[in-house]
Parts: sequence; structure tokens; C-alpha cells
Amino acid sequence: MNHKISHSRADETPEAKALWFRSLTLEERMDVFVAFTDLALELNPNLPDKKDAEQARRGIRIISLLPENPEVDK
Repeated sequence: MNHKISHSRADETPEAKALWFRSLTLEERMDVFVAFTDLALELNPNLPDKKDAEQARRGIRIISLLPENPEVDK
């Protein structure tokens, strides 16, 4: 595993993360998988009891503030 520390935003792209993951051995990849699984179970202990995931029936709505426009307020 590469233990260097980087402070570059370029190392945060999905492509850079994929390159990093591919550089791991199978054992290291499994360690990462187990760590993520342990984290998910720690945050949500009922996770194994969940039924199969279903697609949301509605689309995702993004709500944002409109820029202030004095002409609209009249």
C-alpha cells in the first residue's frame, strides 16, 4: 500500500481513486472492503435486517434559493 501523503485536489478525482485502488493487493482491497462494511454497520446496526433495496418512486428534487431580484418583488 502506498503510504505517501498528498495534499493535491487531483488525487481526489474518481479516476485517481480508482488508480489507487487498483494499486492495492487483493488482501489490501479486502481490508478496505471490510473497513467500509464495519463503518456502515457501526453507523447503522440494523443494516443486515433491511429488505432488498427498491428504486425510489419519485425523482430527486433539488431545491435552491433564487437570486434576489427586486423586479420580482414588485
